[in-house]
Amino acid sequence: QVQLVESGGGLVQAGASLKLSCAVSGRPASIFTMAWFRQIPGKEREFVAGISGNGINKQYADSAKGRFTISRDNARNTVYLQMNSLKPEDTAVYYCAAGPYITTVSSTYVFWGQGTQVTVSS
Repeated sequence: QVQLVESGGGLVQAGASLKLSCAVSGRPASIFTMAWFRQIPGKEREFVAGISGNGINKQYADSAKGRFTISRDNARNTVYLQMNSLKPEDTAVYYCAAGPYITTVSSTYVFWGQGTQVTVSS
């Protein structure tokens, strides 16, 4: 069974950086498109960034462009989200997801991690 485990969340001040990691086990990460979503209580899960299995194609939400970078190391079966210039509105639970192609539609993704909390104070 495929498992995704996120790490790297925490409490930071506005303007700081965080790097999230998502460790994939059970199947080679390279066979999956990977994505990061985030969710605030009471709101739908929101696409943040996605990356193709070979790492060539990437897609970002407008809110992430210029500040966040998604990357992957298939040799380590790990996907990353580097978040710079964090804002209070970035506060959310961040989820890692694996699926067949990059899409902003969360239901397309087959496997999900448990999430990691990111809190940005002003």
